[in-house]
Amino acid sequence: MLKSLTRISSFIGKELREAVRRPGALASLILGPFLIMAIFGIGYRGYRDPFVTEVVTPTDSNLPTDPGYYEQLTEGRLRIVRVSHDEDAALQRLRNREIDFVVAAPPNAAEQLQAGKQSAVHVSWNEIDPVADGLAQVAVGALIHELNAEIIREAAKQGFQAAAAEGAEVKQVPPEVIAEPTKAETQNVAPSKPDVLDFFGPAVFALVLQHLAVTLTALSMVRERLGGQMDRFRVSPLNSMELLIGKYLAYAVFSLVISAVVAALLVFVLGVPMLGGLLPFAAIVLLLSFASLGVGLLISLISDSERQAVQLSMLVLLASVFFSGFVLPVEEFIQPVRYLAYVLPVTHGIDTLQESMLRGGIGDAWMLGALGVIGVVLYLGSLLRLRRVLRGAE
Repeated sequence: MLKSLTRISSFIGKELREAVRRPGALASLILGPFLIMAIFGIGYRGYRDPFVTEVVTPTDSNLPTDPGYYEQLTEGRLRIVRVSHDEDAALQRLRNREIDFVVAAPPNAAEQLQAGKQSAVHVSWNEIDPVADGLAQVAVGALIHELNAEIIREAAKQGFQAAAAEGAEVKQVPPEVIAEPTKAETQNVAPSKPDVLDFFGPAVFALVLQHLAVTLTALSMVRERLGGQMDRFRVSPLNSMELLIGKYLAYAVFSLVISAVVAALLVFVLGVPMLGGLLPFAAIVLLLSFASLGVGLLISLISDSERQAVQLSMLVLLASVFFSGFVLPVEEFIQPVRYLAYVLPVTHGIDTLQESMLRGGIGDAWMLGALGVIGVVLYLGSLLRLRRVLRGAE
C-alpha cells in the first residue's frame, strides 16, 4: 500500500509540475472565466428592444393617427413608428425588414361590433428566431387585451351618456373599472432577485468548470501514448488503477484551485449571492469536477490523436451549451433529448448551483446522486480502457 501511494503521489507531482511550468495558461484559466462572466453581466441588458411597428388603419375610419396613442397600449413591447393606410406597402416594408411588425385594423369594426360579431386585427411579423417569435405572440396578446379594454371603456362611457340623456338614474361607475374590474398586484417571493448576472453566473461557472476539467485531461493520455510513456508504464510496477487515480487527483487539485479562485471572484467581485452556504457549494463542485474529469479521461483514452481529442472536447462543449439548460430550459426539449441532457455533468451542475446559490437549497437532490453515478461509470469505463492499453491489446 505504501509503495502504491508513493507511485500515485509521484504521478501527481509530475502532472502538477507540467501544469505549473505554463504560467500563461494558468492566468488564462483564471482570468478567462472571470472576464467572460463580467463582460456577460455588463453587456447583457436582460431585455430585447420593442418591435418596430407600423399600424395600418382604414382610410374612412375615425381611428387616431397619432403613433403615441397606439404605443401606450402595448406596454413597451411595440415601438410605433408609422400610422398608414396602405397594408400592402406596409407588408412589403416588413418583408424588406425595414420594420418588425404590421398591425392592420379591421375596416368595419363598428358594424361588426353592433352585429355582435368579433373583428379581426391582422398582425404580421417576419422572424426566424424562435425566441423572437414567442415574444411576438406575447406582444400580440397584450395588444389585443389592451384594445379590448379600450373598446369596453368607450362603450361603457357611451352607455352612461345615453342613459343620462334619457333621464335614467345612473350610478357613476368609472368606465375604467368596468373595463378592468380587477388588477394585478405582483410579488416575487424568490429569496434572491432575478438578476441576469446572478442567474447566469452559476451556469457559466459550471460550464467553465466542466470544460476546464475536460480540456485538461482530454490530451493527457493521448500525449502519454504518442510520447511513448505507455511503454514505460507497462514495464514499471505502476498499475492501471494507480495511474488513473494519479491522473484524477492531479487534475482535481489543479481544477479545484482554479475553481476556488473563480468562485471567489464570482461572489466577492461580481456579487452573486451564495445563500446555500459554502459546504453545499463545495460538494457540488467536487462532484461536478469528478464527473467532468471522467469525461476528459475517457476522451483521451479513446482518441488516437491530439486533434481527435480536441474535436471530441469541442463536441462535448457544444452539446453542453445547447442541451444543458444554459441557453434553453431542459424541460422545453422532448423526452429523448432530455435523456441526452441528463448524461452531461454540467446539466446537473447548472441546476444544483443555481438552486443552492440563489435559493438556499437544492430542489432536485437526485441530481447530486446522478453526478456521482456519472463519475463512477466514467471512472470504471476509463479504467477498463486503460487496462487494455497497458496490456497492449491494441
